[in-house]
Amino acid sequence: MVKNPPANAGDTDDTPDVYIVERLFSSSLVVVVSHTKPRQMNVYHFKKGTEICNYSYSGNILSIRLNRQRLLVCLEESIYIHNIKDMKLLKTILDIPANPTGLCALSINHSNSYVAYPGSLTTGEIVLYDGHSLKAVCTIAAHEGTLAAIAFNSSGSRLASASEKGTVIRVFSVPEGQKLYEFRRGMKRYVTISSLAFSMDSQFLCASSNTETVHIFKLEHLSNSRPEEPSTWTGYVGKMFLAASNYLPTQVSDMMNQDRAFATGRLGFSGHRNICALATIQKLPRLLVVSSSGHLYVYNLDPQDGGDCVLIKTHSLLGSGTSEENKENDLKPPLPQSYAATVARPSASAASTVQGYSEDGGALRGEVIPEHEFATGPICLDDENEFPPITSCRGDQQDKATPS
Repeated sequence: MVKNPPANAGDTDDTPDVYIVERLFSSSLVVVVSHTKPRQMNVYHFKKGTEICNYSYSGNILSIRLNRQRLLVCLEESIYIHNIKDMKLLKTILDIPANPTGLCALSINHSNSYVAYPGSLTTGEIVLYDGHSLKAVCTIAAHEGTLAAIAFNSSGSRLASASEKGTVIRVFSVPEGQKLYEFRRGMKRYVTISSLAFSMDSQFLCASSNTETVHIFKLEHLSNSRPEEPSTWTGYVGKMFLAASNYLPTQVSDMMNQDRAFATGRLGFSGHRNICALATIQKLPRLLVVSSSGHLYVYNLDPQDGGDCVLIKTHSLLGSGTSEENKENDLKPPLPQSYAATVARPSASAASTVQGYSEDGGALRGEVIPEHEFATGPICLDDENEFPPITSCRGDQQDKATPS
């Protein structure tokens, strides 16, 4: 790994061949990787349009993850862990199994900064690593087949995973690695899971794939108490089938114990790569899906009854910024499509706010939390003087990676 001097501001305005963009929450810190220089990571101050620093690595960069404490750079056979405050290289995890897709996850909770990545080429083994103490935590035998997707919840206490078959999604406790939930996405066909995402309150988990359906699963509260005796005839029948599953083949009994989707969102296409997320917008739960075709789809989610999610708006992200409204007009227009237009746009006022979350889901009694309230870590998200926080990488000094 080589640390390079920053480029001139005028050289960073036009980057048409970018294939990785990662932003530190709503701050001005943006990390970019381009096809022209796939081994180089550039760190920018987004609002000022200036480069803070850049680093070069021994191979192509496949993915980047960051939170308020750590920045991960994933190559096919190694992972670099930087301290995001000064971009100092803290650890290099070498000799990991070949990871051609750059599959890895980093908890957004900077107090633990857990890292997850594949631990095998042939099975769905997950290595859990503590990015704070820089030590391996445990290995989770998540699936029989190789991994396709992994994701932490907002607190870093849960880890979801899916294999390349895409039929079963599992959720494990962190750091114990114990299986907590098992969901069946489908049985008729194998699919490619492209993304997994928890809701902020960890009550729901959504999964998107190369099919036309996005599945949403509900994570019921776990209870160690003894289950109540069924009071109805159907309850007794259900209990009988559950008891009988202990005498059936493992594959059959596992299927009987797997939960199905709580809600689904129907897309008007299939075969396109897409990413899903669950968010609360103006106090209402929403399913968001972004496709590789350049469109953002916004669905309503019924947190009580589930069922089919209703498409309420479609945004075009690559065109003229137009949107099609299905039912409501409760979302803001999309951001300007070009980097130059975004830099030229007036900065948002310091009083800008976002909806707060509670453990019970939704907005916190209708209150709004100022954006800077989320900056409990070393970086203040609304302080222009805080960015660039990196001062030590503005020279042409070279750092060598430290093997793990």
